[in-house]
Amino acid sequence: MPHPDKLPAGLSTGERIRFLRESRGMSRAVLAGLCGRGIDWLKKIETGERALRSHTLLLRLAVALQVSDLAVITGDSSEVTQPVPLGRLSHPAMPGIWSAVMGRSLTLESTSRSIDVAILQGQVDQTWKLWHASQRQRTEVGALLPDLIRQAESAARTTEGAERRRALVALSDVYRLVGQATAYVAPAELAWVVADRALTAAQTADDPAAIAAAAWNMGNILRETAYPEEALRVVAEAADLIRPHLDEAPEDWRGIYGALQLHAAVTAARDGREGEAWRYWDAGDQVAKSLPAAYVHPSTVFGRANVDFHGVSVATDLRKSGQALSRADDINPDVMPSVERRSRLWVEVARGHLQRGDRTAALHVMGVACKVSNETVAYTPSARAVAADLWRKAPRAFRDEAARLAEAVGVTGP
Repeated sequence: MPHPDKLPAGLSTGERIRFLRESRGMSRAVLAGLCGRGIDWLKKIETGERALRSHTLLLRLAVALQVSDLAVITGDSSEVTQPVPLGRLSHPAMPGIWSAVMGRSLTLESTSRSIDVAILQGQVDQTWKLWHASQRQRTEVGALLPDLIRQAESAARTTEGAERRRALVALSDVYRLVGQATAYVAPAELAWVVADRALTAAQTADDPAAIAAAAWNMGNILRETAYPEEALRVVAEAADLIRPHLDEAPEDWRGIYGALQLHAAVTAARDGREGEAWRYWDAGDQVAKSLPAAYVHPSTVFGRANVDFHGVSVATDLRKSGQALSRADDINPDVMPSVERRSRLWVEVARGHLQRGDRTAALHVMGVACKVSNETVAYTPSARAVAADLWRKAPRAFRDEAARLAEAVGVTGP
Protein backbone atom coordinates (compact mmCIF):
# COMPACT_ATOMS: atom_id res chain seq x y z
CA MET A 1 0.00 0.00 0.00
CA PRO A 2 1.45 3.38 -0.90
CA HIS A 3 2.15 5.59 2.10
CA PRO A 4 1.13 9.28 1.83
CA ASP A 5 4.78 10.26 2.11
CA LYS A 6 5.60 8.22 -1.01
CA LEU A 7 3.09 10.00 -3.20
CA PRO A 8 4.36 13.14 -4.96
CA ALA A 9 4.21 16.14 -2.63
CA GLY A 10 1.47 18.72 -2.89
CA LEU A 11 -1.15 16.53 -4.54
CA SER A 12 -4.82 17.33 -3.99
CA THR A 13 -7.30 14.60 -3.04
CA GLY A 14 -8.38 14.24 -6.66
CA GLU A 15 -4.79 14.04 -7.87
CA ARG A 16 -4.04 11.38 -5.26
CA ILE A 17 -6.99 9.32 -6.46
CA ARG A 18 -5.78 9.57 -10.04
CA PHE A 19 -2.21 8.68 -9.02
CA LEU A 20 -3.39 5.60 -7.08
CA ARG A 21 -5.73 4.54 -9.88
CA GLU A 22 -3.09 4.81 -12.57
CA SER A 23 -0.45 3.11 -10.40
CA ARG A 24 -2.77 0.11 -10.24
CA GLY A 25 -3.44 0.14 -13.96
CA MET A 26 -7.14 0.86 -13.48
CA SER A 27 -9.16 2.77 -16.03
CA ARG A 28 -11.40 5.60 -14.92
CA ALA A 29 -14.42 3.55 -16.04
CA VAL A 30 -13.45 0.60 -13.84
CA LEU A 31 -12.88 2.67 -10.70
CA ALA A 32 -16.04 4.71 -11.23
CA GLY A 33 -18.02 1.51 -11.71
CA LEU A 34 -16.67 0.00 -8.49
CA CYS A 35 -17.93 3.11 -6.70
CA GLY A 36 -21.36 2.98 -8.32
CA ARG A 37 -20.75 6.25 -10.14
CA GLY A 38 -20.20 7.40 -13.72
CA ILE A 39 -16.96 8.24 -15.49
CA ASP A 40 -17.80 11.95 -15.58
CA TRP A 41 -18.21 12.00 -11.79
CA LEU A 42 -14.77 10.49 -11.25
CA LYS A 43 -13.20 12.79 -13.83
CA LYS A 44 -14.54 15.84 -12.00
CA ILE A 45 -13.24 14.48 -8.68
CA GLU A 46 -9.79 13.84 -10.11
CA THR A 47 -9.55 17.23 -11.80
CA GLY A 48 -10.85 19.13 -8.78
CA GLU A 49 -14.02 20.33 -10.47
CA ARG A 50 -16.08 18.59 -7.82
CA ALA A 51 -15.37 18.33 -4.09
CA LEU A 52 -15.47 14.91 -2.46
CA ARG A 53 -17.25 15.40 0.88
CA SER A 54 -19.03 12.05 1.24
CA HIS A 55 -17.33 9.77 3.76
CA THR A 56 -19.17 6.82 2.19
CA LEU A 57 -17.75 7.55 -1.25
CA LEU A 58 -14.28 8.03 0.21
CA LEU A 59 -14.57 4.57 1.74
CA ARG A 60 -15.77 3.08 -1.56
CA LEU A 61 -12.80 4.62 -3.37
CA ALA A 62 -10.41 3.37 -0.70
CA VAL A 63 -11.79 -0.17 -0.88
CA ALA A 64 -11.65 -0.17 -4.69
CA LEU A 65 -8.07 1.10 -4.62
CA GLN A 66 -7.16 -1.36 -1.82
CA VAL A 67 -6.05 1.44 0.49
CA SER A 68 -6.39 0.63 4.20
CA ASP A 69 -6.06 4.22 5.48
CA LEU A 70 -8.09 7.16 4.18
CA ALA A 71 -5.10 9.41 4.82
CA VAL A 72 -3.54 7.93 1.69
CA ILE A 73 -6.35 9.50 -0.33
CA THR A 74 -7.00 12.67 1.65
CA GLY A 75 -3.36 13.53 2.35
CA ASP A 76 -4.07 14.08 6.04
CA SER A 77 -1.35 13.86 8.69
CA SER A 78 0.15 10.40 9.05
CA GLU A 79 -0.37 10.79 12.82
CA VAL A 80 -4.04 10.03 12.27
CA THR A 81 -5.21 6.63 11.09
CA GLN A 82 -8.65 6.49 9.46
CA PRO A 83 -9.03 2.72 8.88
CA VAL A 84 -10.87 1.37 5.86
CA PRO A 85 -12.81 -1.86 6.53
CA LEU A 86 -11.23 -4.09 3.87
CA GLY A 87 -11.70 -7.34 5.78
CA ARG A 88 -14.61 -9.09 7.46
CA LEU A 89 -13.38 -9.15 11.05
CA SER A 90 -13.56 -5.48 11.96
CA HIS A 91 -15.46 -6.23 15.19
CA PRO A 92 -14.99 -9.13 17.60
CA ALA A 93 -18.57 -10.29 16.98
CA MET A 94 -18.11 -10.54 13.22
CA PRO A 95 -16.60 -14.06 12.95
CA GLY A 96 -19.58 -15.67 14.68
CA ILE A 97 -22.12 -13.63 12.72
CA TRP A 98 -20.30 -14.33 9.45
CA SER A 99 -20.34 -18.05 10.16
CA ALA A 100 -24.05 -18.09 11.00
CA VAL A 101 -25.04 -16.04 7.94
CA MET A 102 -22.70 -17.32 5.25
CA GLY A 103 -22.48 -20.89 6.54
CA ARG A 104 -26.21 -21.55 6.35
CA SER A 105 -26.82 -25.24 5.65
CA LEU A 106 -28.71 -26.27 2.51
CA THR A 107 -30.26 -29.28 4.25
CA LEU A 108 -32.07 -29.78 7.53
CA GLU A 109 -29.83 -31.23 10.20
CA SER A 110 -31.03 -34.37 11.97
CA THR A 111 -30.53 -32.53 15.25
CA SER A 112 -32.94 -29.71 14.30
CA ARG A 113 -35.31 -29.22 17.20
CA SER A 114 -38.85 -27.92 17.24
CA ILE A 115 -38.89 -24.20 17.96
CA ASP A 116 -41.80 -22.31 19.49
CA VAL A 117 -42.20 -19.34 17.15
CA ALA A 118 -43.91 -17.18 19.79
CA ILE A 119 -40.95 -17.67 22.13
CA LEU A 120 -38.54 -16.99 19.26
CA GLN A 121 -40.31 -13.73 18.39
CA GLY A 122 -40.16 -12.75 22.05
CA GLN A 123 -36.39 -13.33 22.04
CA VAL A 124 -36.04 -11.23 18.90
CA ASP A 125 -38.09 -8.41 20.43
CA GLN A 126 -35.98 -8.49 23.59
CA THR A 127 -32.80 -8.34 21.52
CA TRP A 128 -34.10 -5.27 19.72
CA LYS A 129 -34.73 -3.71 23.13
CA LEU A 130 -31.17 -4.55 24.13
CA TRP A 131 -29.87 -2.89 20.96
CA HIS A 132 -31.52 0.37 21.94
CA ALA A 133 -30.82 0.13 25.68
CA SER A 134 -27.17 -0.91 25.72
CA GLN A 135 -24.15 1.38 25.65
CA ARG A 136 -22.25 -1.48 23.97
CA GLN A 137 -24.97 -2.48 21.57
CA ARG A 138 -22.81 -4.07 18.87
CA THR A 139 -20.87 -6.18 21.33
CA GLU A 140 -23.81 -7.34 23.46
CA VAL A 141 -26.26 -7.92 20.62
CA GLY A 142 -23.54 -9.33 18.38
CA ALA A 143 -22.86 -12.06 20.93
CA LEU A 144 -26.51 -13.19 20.76
CA LEU A 145 -27.03 -13.05 17.02
CA PRO A 146 -25.36 -16.27 15.78
CA ASP A 147 -27.67 -18.51 17.83
CA LEU A 148 -30.68 -16.32 17.04
CA ILE A 149 -29.96 -16.55 13.30
CA ARG A 150 -29.75 -20.34 13.43
CA GLN A 151 -32.94 -20.64 15.49
CA ALA A 152 -34.90 -18.38 13.15
CA GLU A 153 -33.61 -20.19 10.06
CA SER A 154 -34.60 -23.54 11.58
CA ALA A 155 -38.06 -22.28 12.57
CA ALA A 156 -38.74 -20.96 9.06
CA ARG A 157 -37.82 -24.34 7.56
CA THR A 158 -39.59 -26.67 10.01
CA THR A 159 -42.98 -24.97 10.31
CA GLU A 160 -45.96 -24.81 7.99
CA GLY A 161 -48.98 -22.63 7.23
CA ALA A 162 -49.70 -19.62 9.45
CA GLU A 163 -46.97 -20.68 11.87
CA ARG A 164 -44.41 -20.56 9.06
CA ARG A 165 -45.51 -17.04 8.13
CA ARG A 166 -44.90 -15.96 11.71
CA ALA A 167 -41.53 -17.69 11.66
CA LEU A 168 -40.61 -15.87 8.45
CA VAL A 169 -41.50 -12.53 10.04
CA ALA A 170 -39.26 -13.40 12.98
CA LEU A 171 -36.49 -14.39 10.56
CA SER A 172 -36.84 -11.07 8.74
CA ASP A 173 -36.67 -9.24 12.08
CA VAL A 174 -33.49 -11.13 12.98
CA TYR A 175 -31.78 -10.23 9.72
CA ARG A 176 -32.79 -6.58 10.12
CA LEU A 177 -31.17 -6.66 13.53
CA VAL A 178 -28.05 -8.21 12.00
CA GLY A 179 -28.00 -5.32 9.53
CA GLN A 180 -28.10 -2.81 12.38
CA ALA A 181 -25.49 -4.57 14.49
CA THR A 182 -23.02 -4.97 11.63
CA ALA A 183 -23.48 -1.56 10.00
CA TYR A 184 -20.10 -0.04 9.08
CA VAL A 185 -18.20 -3.15 10.23
CA ALA A 186 -19.51 -5.84 7.87
CA PRO A 187 -17.99 -6.37 4.42
CA ALA A 188 -20.26 -5.48 1.52
CA GLU A 189 -21.04 -9.08 0.63
CA LEU A 190 -22.46 -9.82 4.08
CA ALA A 191 -24.41 -6.56 4.22
CA TRP A 192 -26.13 -7.32 0.91
CA VAL A 193 -26.89 -10.94 1.84
CA VAL A 194 -28.41 -9.87 5.17
CA ALA A 195 -30.56 -7.13 3.61
CA ASP A 196 -31.79 -9.44 0.87
CA ARG A 197 -32.67 -12.25 3.27
CA ALA A 198 -34.64 -9.86 5.48
CA LEU A 199 -36.66 -8.64 2.50
CA THR A 200 -37.14 -12.11 0.99
CA ALA A 201 -38.38 -13.57 4.28
CA ALA A 202 -40.86 -10.70 4.71
CA GLN A 203 -42.12 -11.03 1.14
CA THR A 204 -42.53 -14.80 1.50
CA ALA A 205 -44.54 -14.18 4.67
CA ASP A 206 -46.65 -11.70 2.67
CA ASP A 207 -46.69 -9.33 5.65
CA PRO A 208 -46.86 -5.66 4.54
CA ALA A 209 -45.44 -4.25 7.79
CA ALA A 210 -42.53 -6.72 7.73
CA ILE A 211 -41.89 -5.91 4.06
CA ALA A 212 -41.85 -2.19 4.84
CA ALA A 213 -39.45 -2.70 7.74
CA ALA A 214 -37.15 -4.84 5.58
CA ALA A 215 -37.27 -2.19 2.85
CA TRP A 216 -36.22 0.40 5.45
CA ASN A 217 -33.26 -1.84 6.22
CA MET A 218 -32.46 -2.36 2.53
CA GLY A 219 -32.61 1.40 2.06
CA ASN A 220 -29.95 1.80 4.75
CA ILE A 221 -27.61 -0.51 2.87
CA LEU A 222 -28.26 1.22 -0.45
CA ARG A 223 -27.70 4.67 1.02
CA GLU A 224 -24.53 3.74 2.86
CA THR A 225 -23.07 2.14 -0.26
CA ALA A 226 -23.72 5.34 -2.26
CA TYR A 227 -26.89 4.38 -4.14
CA PRO A 228 -29.27 7.19 -3.07
CA GLU A 229 -31.63 6.87 -6.04
CA GLU A 230 -32.13 3.16 -5.41
CA ALA A 231 -32.57 3.80 -1.69
CA LEU A 232 -35.31 6.34 -2.35
CA ARG A 233 -37.02 4.00 -4.80
CA VAL A 234 -37.08 1.10 -2.35
CA VAL A 235 -38.52 3.12 0.54
CA ALA A 236 -41.04 4.83 -1.78
CA GLU A 237 -42.31 1.46 -3.01
CA ALA A 238 -42.59 0.21 0.56
CA ALA A 239 -44.50 3.34 1.58
CA ASP A 240 -46.85 2.86 -1.37
CA LEU A 241 -47.43 -0.74 -0.29
CA ILE A 242 -48.40 0.12 3.27
CA ARG A 243 -50.15 3.48 2.74
CA PRO A 244 -53.60 2.05 1.77
CA HIS A 245 -53.79 0.17 5.07
CA LEU A 246 -52.88 3.01 7.42
CA ASP A 247 -56.38 4.09 8.48
CA GLU A 248 -57.26 0.68 9.94
CA ALA A 249 -53.73 -0.58 10.60
CA PRO A 250 -52.06 -1.10 13.99
CA GLU A 251 -49.92 1.73 15.31
CA ASP A 252 -46.71 -0.05 14.36
CA TRP A 253 -47.74 0.00 10.69
CA ARG A 254 -47.94 3.78 10.87
CA GLY A 255 -44.69 3.76 12.80
CA ILE A 256 -42.77 1.98 10.06
CA TYR A 257 -44.45 4.21 7.46
CA GLY A 258 -43.16 7.24 9.34
CA ALA A 259 -39.69 5.67 9.60
CA LEU A 260 -39.65 5.29 5.81
CA GLN A 261 -40.36 9.02 5.43
CA LEU A 262 -37.47 9.93 7.75
CA HIS A 263 -35.17 7.53 5.94
CA ALA A 264 -36.02 9.26 2.64
CA ALA A 265 -35.48 12.68 4.26
CA VAL A 266 -31.91 11.83 5.29
CA THR A 267 -31.18 10.15 1.95
CA ALA A 268 -32.33 13.23 0.04
CA ALA A 269 -30.42 15.56 2.38
CA ARG A 270 -27.16 13.67 1.91
CA ASP A 271 -27.67 14.01 -1.83
CA GLY A 272 -28.16 17.78 -1.45
CA ARG A 273 -31.90 17.84 -2.29
CA GLU A 274 -33.06 20.36 0.26
CA GLY A 275 -36.71 20.81 -0.73
CA GLU A 276 -37.24 17.09 -1.16
CA ALA A 277 -35.56 16.32 2.16
CA TRP A 278 -37.81 18.64 4.12
CA ARG A 279 -40.94 17.39 2.34
CA TYR A 280 -40.13 13.86 3.46
CA TRP A 281 -39.37 15.10 6.97
CA ASP A 282 -42.71 16.94 7.07
CA ALA A 283 -44.47 13.72 6.04
CA GLY A 284 -42.79 11.89 8.92
CA ASP A 285 -43.72 14.73 11.26
CA GLN A 286 -47.39 14.38 10.27
CA VAL A 287 -47.29 10.65 10.99
CA ALA A 288 -45.83 11.29 14.44
CA LYS A 289 -48.62 13.78 15.15
CA SER A 290 -51.21 11.12 14.27
CA LEU A 291 -49.79 8.72 16.87
CA PRO A 292 -49.94 8.92 20.68
CA ALA A 293 -47.34 11.29 22.09
CA ALA A 294 -45.50 8.47 23.87
CA TYR A 295 -45.52 6.09 20.89
CA VAL A 296 -42.18 4.51 19.88
CA HIS A 297 -41.76 1.93 17.10
CA PRO A 298 -40.02 -1.11 18.63
CA SER A 299 -37.16 -1.46 16.12
CA THR A 300 -36.81 1.87 14.27
CA VAL A 301 -37.78 3.90 17.39
CA PHE A 302 -39.91 6.13 15.18
CA GLY A 303 -41.87 8.58 17.29
CA ARG A 304 -41.93 12.23 18.29
CA ALA A 305 -38.36 12.26 19.59
CA ASN A 306 -36.93 10.50 16.54
CA VAL A 307 -38.64 12.93 14.18
CA ASP A 308 -37.05 15.82 16.06
CA PHE A 309 -33.67 14.07 16.04
CA HIS A 310 -33.93 13.58 12.28
CA GLY A 311 -34.61 17.29 11.85
CA VAL A 312 -31.12 17.92 13.23
CA SER A 313 -29.61 15.27 10.94
CA VAL A 314 -31.31 16.64 7.83
CA ALA A 315 -30.12 20.18 8.55
CA THR A 316 -26.59 18.97 9.26
CA ASP A 317 -26.43 16.88 6.09
CA LEU A 318 -27.61 19.92 4.14
CA ARG A 319 -24.78 21.88 5.83
CA LYS A 320 -27.28 24.24 7.46
CA SER A 321 -25.38 24.31 10.73
CA GLY A 322 -27.26 27.22 12.26
CA GLN A 323 -30.59 25.52 11.67
CA ALA A 324 -29.25 22.19 12.94
CA LEU A 325 -27.98 23.70 16.19
CA SER A 326 -31.15 25.70 16.69
CA ARG A 327 -33.23 22.53 16.33
CA ALA A 328 -30.91 20.69 18.72
CA ASP A 329 -31.36 23.44 21.33
CA ASP A 330 -35.09 22.62 21.45
CA ILE A 331 -34.57 18.89 22.03
CA ASN A 332 -34.40 17.04 25.32
CA PRO A 333 -32.14 14.07 24.48
CA ASP A 334 -33.35 12.09 27.47
CA VAL A 335 -36.77 11.54 25.87
CA MET A 336 -35.16 9.30 23.24
CA PRO A 337 -35.42 5.66 24.45
CA SER A 338 -32.50 4.53 22.28
CA VAL A 339 -29.01 5.04 23.72
CA GLU A 340 -27.54 4.61 20.24
CA ARG A 341 -29.74 7.35 18.78
CA ARG A 342 -28.95 9.70 21.67
CA SER A 343 -25.25 9.27 21.04
CA ARG A 344 -25.73 9.86 17.32
CA LEU A 345 -27.69 13.05 18.05
CA TRP A 346 -24.69 14.48 19.89
CA VAL A 347 -22.48 13.48 16.96
CA GLU A 348 -24.79 15.45 14.63
CA VAL A 349 -24.55 18.45 16.96
CA ALA A 350 -20.75 18.14 16.93
CA ARG A 351 -20.82 18.06 13.12
CA GLY A 352 -22.88 21.24 13.17
CA HIS A 353 -20.35 23.00 15.39
CA LEU A 354 -17.53 21.75 13.17
CA GLN A 355 -19.26 23.15 10.08
CA ARG A 356 -19.22 26.54 11.79
CA GLY A 357 -15.55 26.19 12.68
CA ASP A 358 -16.18 25.93 16.43
CA ARG A 359 -13.90 23.03 17.33
CA THR A 360 -13.99 23.76 21.04
CA ALA A 361 -17.77 23.23 21.13
CA ALA A 362 -17.49 20.20 18.83
CA LEU A 363 -14.91 18.61 21.12
CA HIS A 364 -17.10 19.12 24.19
CA VAL A 365 -20.15 17.65 22.46
CA MET A 366 -18.20 14.64 21.18
CA GLY A 367 -17.21 13.97 24.77
CA VAL A 368 -20.91 13.84 25.64
CA ALA A 369 -21.57 11.47 22.72
CA CYS A 370 -18.85 9.12 23.97
CA LYS A 371 -20.24 9.13 27.51
CA VAL A 372 -23.65 8.13 26.15
CA SER A 373 -22.19 5.31 24.03
CA ASN A 374 -18.51 5.17 23.15
CA GLU A 375 -19.18 2.11 20.98
CA THR A 376 -21.67 4.02 18.83
CA VAL A 377 -19.12 6.76 18.23
CA ALA A 378 -16.31 4.30 17.54
CA TYR A 379 -18.28 2.48 14.82
CA THR A 380 -19.98 5.43 13.11
CA PRO A 381 -17.97 6.87 10.19
CA SER A 382 -19.23 10.44 10.58
CA ALA A 383 -18.28 10.38 14.28
CA ARG A 384 -14.83 9.02 13.50
CA ALA A 385 -14.36 11.74 10.91
CA VAL A 386 -15.19 14.41 13.50
CA ALA A 387 -12.82 12.84 16.03
CA ALA A 388 -10.03 12.70 13.44
CA ASP A 389 -10.56 16.34 12.46
CA LEU A 390 -10.43 17.43 16.09
CA TRP A 391 -7.27 15.39 16.69
CA ARG A 392 -5.58 17.23 13.85
CA LYS A 393 -6.92 20.73 14.36
CA ALA A 394 -8.14 21.20 17.93
CA PRO A 395 -7.15 24.46 19.66
CA ARG A 396 -3.79 24.15 21.41
CA ALA A 397 -5.37 24.31 24.87
CA PHE A 398 -7.53 21.27 24.10
CA ARG A 399 -5.09 19.06 22.24
CA ASP A 400 -4.75 16.61 25.12
CA GLU A 401 -8.52 16.27 25.32
CA ALA A 402 -8.73 15.80 21.54
CA ALA A 403 -6.03 13.14 21.75
CA ARG A 404 -7.98 11.25 24.43
CA LEU A 405 -11.10 11.40 22.29
CA ALA A 406 -9.23 10.13 19.22
CA GLU A 407 -7.73 7.30 21.24
CA ALA A 408 -11.12 6.31 22.68
CA VAL A 409 -12.69 6.28 19.22
CA GLY A 410 -9.73 4.47 17.68
CA VAL A 411 -8.60 6.95 15.03
CA THR A 412 -5.08 7.60 16.30
CA GLY A 413 -2.08 5.83 14.88
CA PRO A 414 0.22 3.64 16.94
